[in-house]
Amino acid sequence: MQDLSVEAFSQFNKKWALVCAGTPECHNAMTVSWGGLGTLWSKPVATVYVKPVRYTYQFMEKNEYFTVSFYPEEWRRALSVMGTTSGRYGDKDAVAGLTPVPAGESTTYAQAEVTLLCRKIYRQDLELSQIPADVVKTYYETEAPHRMYIGEVVDVIKPEE
Repeated sequence: MQDLSVEAFSQFNKKWALVCAGTPECHNAMTVSWGGLGTLWSKPVATVYVKPVRYTYQFMEKNEYFTVSFYPEEWRRALSVMGTTSGRYGDKDAVAGLTPVPAGESTTYAQAEVTLLCRKIYRQDLELSQIPADVVKTYYETEAPHRMYIGEVVDVIKPEE
């Protein structure tokens, strides 16, 4: 246990991340602060959660690949924009000051310090009956629960140094 790095546990909650699906010409991304990194079926995986009301949900459903990208602290404001502005109604990448770039079969941003390219291997809607009542009251009184996406990490992309 001494070799276990707890940084993996803080990547989503403390630093946030962007989940993105689609091509550089037609994609959408959103900020996620819930997620996980681990293994499933002997594969390295990233898990993210997206509500059906989010525009990104359509892109997650249509595409086999997605990216999860992490950013230096100076991009925190941009991640805030990506989490509070809808791509349905305008170019939120431009508003956030982020530059979309190809990442294998998906898209990431030039400003990312690391991007995980993921191939969807499982998805499932969270079931309200299995969620604690206080969590349902806080997050799901007016909207459907998140869909969980588990993606096999097929590449780890870091900017050229």
